[in-house]
Amino acid sequence: MSVPDPAKPQKTSLVVVAAALVDRDGRLLVQQRPEGLSMAGLWEFPGGKLEPGETPEQALIRELGEELAIDVDHACLAPACFASDMLGDRHLLLLLFVCRKWRGTPVAQHASALRWVRAVELHGLDMPPADKPLIGLLEALI
Repeated sequence: MSVPDPAKPQKTSLVVVAAALVDRDGRLLVQQRPEGLSMAGLWEFPGGKLEPGETPEQALIRELGEELAIDVDHACLAPACFASDMLGDRHLLLLLFVCRKWRGTPVAQHASALRWVRAVELHGLDMPPADKPLIGLLEALI
């Protein structure tokens, strides 16, 4: 993770929400970013950007419906941890929630692939820089 220069004002901030979906076997769902997007081919936790006026939970419920075709109740989202990183000239704040209960079977709507993995296996995946520091925290939580 890069550290912003406190003497240099940041141009914009980007708040992103993501879910660590945990199945009954204790595995986590990751999705592969499709070609044509930045960081194509990297594995990430499903989620996305907040829209104006949305709470993080509302944004994540919407994103999980759009990306995986699953329904999640607000009460099933547990705030877990966050990451702070620079993404070009923007400051990225990634809010990660743990979710163990949803309706439907996750299906890749936009991702190249989905994969269920153990938390320890995340270390071997090519993931975005902001996701990497979250792995150890997830290992402790799951």
